[in-house]
Amino acid sequence: MESSFSVARSKVLSAGMALCAVFLWAPANAQSVGVRGGISLEPNQFYFGGHVETPPLADMVHFRPNVEIGLGDDVTVVGLNFELVYKFATQRPWGVYAGGGPALNVINTKSNTHSEGGFNIVLGAAHRDGLFIEVKGGALDSPNFKVGVGYAF
Repeated sequence: MESSFSVARSKVLSAGMALCAVFLWAPANAQSVGVRGGISLEPNQFYFGGHVETPPLADMVHFRPNVEIGLGDDVTVVGLNFELVYKFATQRPWGVYAGGGPALNVINTKSNTHSEGGFNIVLGAAHRDGLFIEVKGGALDSPNFKVGVGYAF
C-alpha cells in the first residue's frame, strides 16, 4: 500500500509531465507561449497551467492547446484542452476572443484514476502586452465553469 506522500508526489509529477509535454510539443513557429491560473466550479478547485498559440490557421482563427491542472475538492483534474479561438479585429489595447474545443480530462481521486472526454467554450479579453482574462464553460466531464487570468509571452 502506498503512503499518502508517495501518492501526492505521483500526482504532482504526472501533472508536471503533462505541462512539460505541451511546451515540448509546441510548434517551432508558435506565436506565443503563456501561463494561466484561476478557479473552477464543479469541481471547486484552483487551477494552473500553460498554453501555446499558433499563428492564424485561417483568417483570425488560432489553435491554442493548453494544459490546466486543477487541485482541490479531493480530486486532481489534468485537462488537455484542444481549443480554437477567433480573435475579433480591434484597434484598441484590449482585444476580445471566443472559441472552444474538445478536452481530455484525467481525473484522479483517492480511489482511482480515469480519463473522460469533455468540451470547453471560452470567452476572453487579451491586452496586446500579454495579459489576458478568460471564462470557460465546460460540458461532459470538463469543469462546469472557470475564471482565469494569465500572461502570454
